[in-house]
Amino acid sequence: MNKAVLVIKTAVRAFMRRVAVVLHKVSGGRITPNAVTIFGTLTHIPIAWLIAIDYHVLGAILLVIFGLFDTLDGELARLQNRTSVKGMLLDASTDRMKEVMLYTGAAYFFAVGDHPTASAWAVAACGASLCVSYVKAKGEAAVASSEKAIPHATLNRMFADGLLTFEMRMAVLVVGLLSGYLMVAVAVIAVLASYTALQRLVRISSKL
Repeated sequence: MNKAVLVIKTAVRAFMRRVAVVLHKVSGGRITPNAVTIFGTLTHIPIAWLIAIDYHVLGAILLVIFGLFDTLDGELARLQNRTSVKGMLLDASTDRMKEVMLYTGAAYFFAVGDHPTASAWAVAACGASLCVSYVKAKGEAAVASSEKAIPHATLNRMFADGLLTFEMRMAVLVVGLLSGYLMVAVAVIAVLASYTALQRLVRISSKL
């Protein structure tokens, strides 16, 4: 499974690298990576609304399209030589904002539907997903304070693994939206994201 995910990631990055080159040429370099990040984040507001009002297939399609912006901003930053700690902070922070929007939309859909108690799964999925990122961030801070001269880019990748990373959580959500099993999808995210947070906690503890 890890090999398959790696192949998909490599293919997506190669495609978005070509898109970044075209975007850079067309705009004359005026479109910045941070602008792409912010625009991609704002598009998740209508996506969350579509999830809330039961337009799940359209929401899933838009989530796939604009989810690629999360790769595009990084490729554009490398192309324009604009990679920075501030950019990494913005990227990580907006990813969490996206998840809150999406799970809020799911929670509303459940709350006004036939299974209002299922909204608890959406809340749990949101909380577990945030825990995955929180453990990673605190781990990076702890390692940075205990070891010298570790580049931030290295720290950013050090604890980014685990069973249900951000990309995998979004993939599960998309499958749930397309298949009509959104309740199952958020329950899977809630459980496996919790496990991923524990995975990272154990790994960081052993590193320290």
